[in-house]
This record gives sequence, structure tokens and C-alpha cells, in this order.
Amino acid sequence: MKQETRTPIPNIDIGKVYDSRYGESDINVESFGKLAEFFGRNMPVHRHDRFFQLHYLASGQIRLYLEDQHYVAQAPLFFFTPPTVPHAFITEADAEGYVLTVRQELARQLLHTLPLTQREAGLMQPFCVELADGAAAQQLPQLLALLAEEYGHDAVGREAALHGLVQLVLVTALRLSAQGEHSRQCRREDLQVFHRFNALIEAHFREHWPLWRYGEEMGVTESRLNDICRRMADLPSKRLVHDRLLQEAKRLLMYSAGSVNEIAYHLGFKDPAYFSRFFLRETGSKPSAYRQQHAG
Repeated sequence: MKQETRTPIPNIDIGKVYDSRYGESDINVESFGKLAEFFGRNMPVHRHDRFFQLHYLASGQIRLYLEDQHYVAQAPLFFFTPPTVPHAFITEADAEGYVLTVRQELARQLLHTLPLTQREAGLMQPFCVELADGAAAQQLPQLLALLAEEYGHDAVGREAALHGLVQLVLVTALRLSAQGEHSRQCRREDLQVFHRFNALIEAHFREHWPLWRYGEEMGVTESRLNDICRRMADLPSKRLVHDRLLQEAKRLLMYSAGSVNEIAYHLGFKDPAYFSRFFLRETGSKPSAYRQQHAG
């Protein structure tokens, strides 16, 4: 019997990958659309050590996985992820909103007046909430809009204003989460396979593993893997692999100085011409044309 080798769930270092306009900060606010352009709308399983995150969507649908919970939810909605909690999500092309990231020390400091048991129970529990009509539901997007505006300007008292608004956002989110849960669980075993598959893609997409190799590594058949991916992500397993390869190709073309040939070899293509055909088939543009289009 083959012993399974566990692949660590990727930790995304917020400080390194976010475009911090004011240097290293305990708070980061970005539009969901901007982050989706960089990371993609099919976000494989990952975690954020030392940071809390709140995603608010004003439009679109989301397929979301928080630890062993599976959500299919319609905007307006928000979901909350504590540090180290594995999560993955897929959103539609029109999904838009805000993403708030707060360092864990600051979040606890801002909520220090709450009773310890209430504070820890709220902060350490991931949740997703669809927002119904009501004053509280309207308050959250209004606060996030004010927070984004304050974050984008270096005005007098900026830090104090950011702290006050983040405190209000966190308290509002905890209140809304206490009003009801909107979840639909899937089979735990299938969810584990899906998360494991995404972790293996992250580790080996440059090696161009065939699907049977992924299945063999996890002890499942290729057909079962494909079935799980279609039910979890509404995408075939091969599409998930190609999307990750394409996502990395786009990043390198936009943000690196390497030639198209160098990028092709870096991504595991033995023939740069095949890389160009792959990229053209997937995007409708040649790599060089895509780079020129997104220059700057």
C-alpha cells in the first residue's frame, strides 16, 4: 500500500503579494475585482498565517470551501477566514466587492473590549453569510466603501480612521454571522480529495503531470477525480490544471523581464513553440501580443 505524502497547504504571504501603497501595514483594503485580476477567479486552497480576511461580494455567485464546509452562495454576501484556515473559492466573472485583510494582533486589539470567550469564538470561526434586506446588511458595504476611500488617501488622522472603521466592520460582521448560517455541506471525503488535488497542482503544474499521475498520488481513479472536480468546481480536472498553468504564464508575461522562450522553459514546456500555441489557444492572443497589451 502506497503511503500518502502530505503537501502543505500554501500560505500566501499578504505583505509580499499585495500592492501596498503605504509600505508594510496591518490593514489592507482592495477591490475584489483587482485581486481577481492578479490571482484569478478560481482560487485554489490556501491559507493566510497571521491575518484575518473578510471578502464582501456585491454581485455574482461563489462556490466556497472553508475547512470542511462547502457553500454555494449568491451576492450580496460576505465570508470571513481566520488565520491558518484553509479556504478555496470560485467566483463568476461579474463578482465584485471588497477584500479586507487585518493582521491578527490588530484585530484582537480592536475587539479587546468584548468578553474573551465571545471575542475568540467569533474571530476563530470561519463563516459565510448571505445578506438579506435590513439596516445591518446595508451597513457592511457602506463601511467597507468608507474604509476603501480612507485607505486610498493619506489624509490627517488616517491611521485612527482606519482603525475605527475596521473595528466597526468586524463588529458588524460578527453580529451578522450570529443571526444565521447559510451553508450546504458536501461529502467530506470528496472535499479532501479536491483540496489535495489543488495542492498537488500548485506543487507540480510546471512538471505537466498527466491526470492519471495526480489520481495515483491521491489513490483515486482519473474518472473519479474528474467527477469530483465537476461537482465541486463545475470544471473538469484538466481545466483546473490548465488554468493554473495559464495563470502563471500571464503573471510572468506581465511582471517579469524574461523572454517568451525563457518563460516557456520555466513553465516546463520543452518547446517554446508549443507554449505559444497553448497560450494562443487558451487566450486568443500570442504571448508577445499579450505582454504588449498589458505593458505597464
